Amino acid sequence: MILPKVRDPRLVTIRRGGTLADAHHHLLALWAADCAQHVLPHFEQARPEDDRPRRAIDLARAWARGEVSMTEARTAAGHANAAARDLTGAPRNVAYAAAQAAAVAHVAAHELGAAAYAIRAVRAAASDAAAAEGGHIECRWQREQLPEAIRALVLDDQRLRNELCWLAFDC
Repeated sequence: MILPKVRDPRLVTIRRGGTLADAHHHLLALWAADCAQHVLPHFEQARPEDDRPRRAIDLARAWARGEVSMTEARTAAGHANAAARDLTGAPRNVAYAAAQAAAVAHVAAHELGAAAYAIRAVRAAASDAAAAEGGHIECRWQREQLPEAIRALVLDDQRLRNELCWLAFDC
């Protein structure tokens, strides 16, 4: 479970009673898509014929550009989750990362899910000795991709939800 019981109003859109502007919501979706895209090869090597995670990432970006509806992006998230069902390790975590990225269109707080699952994918793909360092490198890469406009929000969210996200953000 990566979502808190009490939602942070900074990650709830203004029209739903929070303080998150649409522009920042879109940036969160794009960043989450970048996190999932970065590890996508781990899935595609295992299942080259299955485009559901890639499609979810693409639709997360399309939603952020205003090209598809929230419902279409959220549906793609469900399909990416289905792609994970019979997998283990890195490929499974990548599919979940892609699903979380697409789900940002529906609930902005899924942005950390995409990032945390991507870190888990890197850890799972590495040898036991290199897993922790690989996760730290991925976490730092993700932070370098953060747009300045959402940087403080995401870093604070990582601090607040790190335990819910398997301590993925200890980097």
